[in-house]
Amino acid sequence: MSEVKRGRFIVFEGLDGSGKGTQIRLLEKKLQAEGRSVVITAEPTETTVGGIIRDALAGDPKRSPSELAALFMTDRVRHCADPKKGIKAMLDSGKDVICDRYYFSSFAYQGIDTDLDWVMHSNLDCPEILTPDVCIFLDVDPDTCMERIDSARAFTEIYEKADTLKRIRARFFEVFDKLRDKENIKIVNAIGDVNSIALEIGDIVDAL
Repeated sequence: MSEVKRGRFIVFEGLDGSGKGTQIRLLEKKLQAEGRSVVITAEPTETTVGGIIRDALAGDPKRSPSELAALFMTDRVRHCADPKKGIKAMLDSGKDVICDRYYFSSFAYQGIDTDLDWVMHSNLDCPEILTPDVCIFLDVDPDTCMERIDSARAFTEIYEKADTLKRIRARFFEVFDKLRDKENIKIVNAIGDVNSIALEIGDIVDAL
């Protein structure tokens, strides 16, 4: 029997309202048309810890940035290492895994209000947290993101404020500069024609 070829681990990042969901679905459709098996996942996960995180993002109860970063990391370890449904298991079975948010979001979101180096090292040095094959950052200006959020949702989360999103975007780029020689990070201008953006993302994935 031939050995199963490992799948590709693709992470999408961006501000809230940057269009990640749309581009993830388009990439899934492209890969499936090529005969590949695809799994879409997201953070926070659907686990108990993921539920605690979602409550905290809604502001109930209020948690410190360090506590929230630690919760995300705990959720991420399980996300990667679950023997049946984890990212590693899916990759090892030959499936491509597309993840909506990963540790880059922890660095940018929680990293604006707690020690960035601590958040980065705790994730990057954890042996069970996997390194993605590529991180695709959909870059949309914060004001446009807020317009999209306000038009689509009745309630906003704790980070969904224009001034906060501006700080987060700046932190993303600071993180990307720190990781320039260690991670495969592609920044995509995500304002414009949806299908043209999808073609650019498809080229990035084809190059893996």
